[in-house]
Amino acid sequence: MIASEWLKLRSVSSTRYAIVAAALVIVLGAVWSFYVGTLADARGSIRAAAPEEGFLPLVQISLALVGVLAVTAEYGTGTIRASLTAVPRRRALLAAKATVVAAATTLSALAVIFITYALSHLIAGDRAVGYNAGSFGDDLPLLLGSVLSVTVLALVGLGLGVVTRSTAAAVGSVVGLLFVLPGIAPYLPQPWNVRVGAWMLPNLVPQIAGERISTRLDGLLPPAAAVAVLAGYALVALAAAFLVFERRDA
Repeated sequence: MIASEWLKLRSVSSTRYAIVAAALVIVLGAVWSFYVGTLADARGSIRAAAPEEGFLPLVQISLALVGVLAVTAEYGTGTIRASLTAVPRRRALLAAKATVVAAATTLSALAVIFITYALSHLIAGDRAVGYNAGSFGDDLPLLLGSVLSVTVLALVGLGLGVVTRSTAAAVGSVVGLLFVLPGIAPYLPQPWNVRVGAWMLPNLVPQIAGERISTRLDGLLPPAAAVAVLAGYALVALAAAFLVFERRDA
């Protein structure tokens, strides 16, 4: 069953396009690192965001599409009926889809993020203050948290794709979780702006690494709790998907 889902996922052209879009971060990261290094040579030192952090949303959105299209493509073409005929156990079918999506996006994110990190270090070196300033061991929690966030968003996309049966609606919901809601949280009354903001997706990866998000959010969630909250996004989306997929007609 997993082999069949893997074949379906890699046979869809949109999967390749999404992975290529994510891989563009490597090129963007190299260009950014060269630019930052050039400025550092001219000015002595500067502060700049590392590309594996600054371009992370592009990786997240690109690979979230893999999760969304893993199911909405079948609904759009009507092949979901053939899949259910071949595998009438709906929970097993959805579990296989989730396993394949998680594996594909995790491997893709690992490659993109770690290559971007290594290449940016090679190009920029230590010329820019605050830019990739830590050692690999210091940066590893942030890198792994970034990979986990990509996998979680892909599974959220899969779950929302099952619930909505619409590529546009599922992608729009992922964009809302990643960009819209985190932008609204700071405008909530105190102390809810701090409490809710710490649970927003973009703020979880720095907390996993134990980094300071801002003075007001510093230390609000310990790394283990941030990992649990991040995983909770995927669990809630998949739980809703299993419930809907089991009860609703194809």
